[in-house]
Amino acid sequence: MYKNLAIAIFSLTLTLPSAAFAETVMQKVARTGVLTAGTSRDAMPFAYTNEQGQLIGYSVDMLSVIKQQLEKDLGKKIQLKLVALSPAQRIPNIVNRQVDIVCDASSFTWERDKKVDFSVSYGATGTQLLVKVGSNFDSPESLIGKRIGVLPQTTNELAVKRVQPKAKLVYLKSRAEGFKALQEGKIDAFSSDSILLEGWLQRAKNPGDFAIVPARPYSREGIACMVPENNSKFLDSVNYSLVKFMQGFINNDKRYVTIFDRWFGAKGAVFLNQDLRDLMKETMQLIIEFREEIPQREL
Repeated sequence: MYKNLAIAIFSLTLTLPSAAFAETVMQKVARTGVLTAGTSRDAMPFAYTNEQGQLIGYSVDMLSVIKQQLEKDLGKKIQLKLVALSPAQRIPNIVNRQVDIVCDASSFTWERDKKVDFSVSYGATGTQLLVKVGSNFDSPESLIGKRIGVLPQTTNELAVKRVQPKAKLVYLKSRAEGFKALQEGKIDAFSSDSILLEGWLQRAKNPGDFAIVPARPYSREGIACMVPENNSKFLDSVNYSLVKFMQGFINNDKRYVTIFDRWFGAKGAVFLNQDLRDLMKETMQLIIEFREEIPQREL
């Protein structure tokens, strides 16, 4: 009897998912000295590829801030290894532990939260549409039967479905494909984050031919990082890093203001209008107020 029980237990351990015995992110980073981070290649200004093929952006800078905090927590130098992922690849790569964290333009949803954990929000955006000037898309009713380009498994897709179920969704592989499809008349509008659309419009050769609608976004969403579930110490370090950055920015610490303005200032990658900038600051202020203030010596 005992022999059969031992065999059964041994067999069960062989069939259990390897993740059940996997080391935590903190243990893995401490062992390897590497933080593997997923991000986007086309989510300007949060995360995108520059002309030299490097992944850069506001969210990439947040990953650097997180890396620096991990070095303090672990007492050793850490290498930040960036991996470009499409929106659909983000959660599977976290769940399968191909990456330790994802920071790009990700927003919280309850469905995503079943599979991964989210950091505090370090920015804010919303869902709007990029359309050709003259398009009458000023109400949910105006979207009925219209071809709306979306990226699959994004909050933008969910927002369009919610405001107008009768819109015809056209699924695209990348934001670049979405912008091209709109220019070529293959879709009537392209749905994406407000700040990402603003970034494209400011760099477009013919910005006067396009507009971002409606004036009030279909959704308001916090931008956050995603990490594997059941990694509380790692998430603590991530959250501390982000709150420290936001507190420094709100308090006009030059180090943190410089990082923010590199992407959103008057000479940044994307200049935010006052409404969007205020939304970002308001989001940060709320996050900070719900937490204990970080001592000045830690900033």
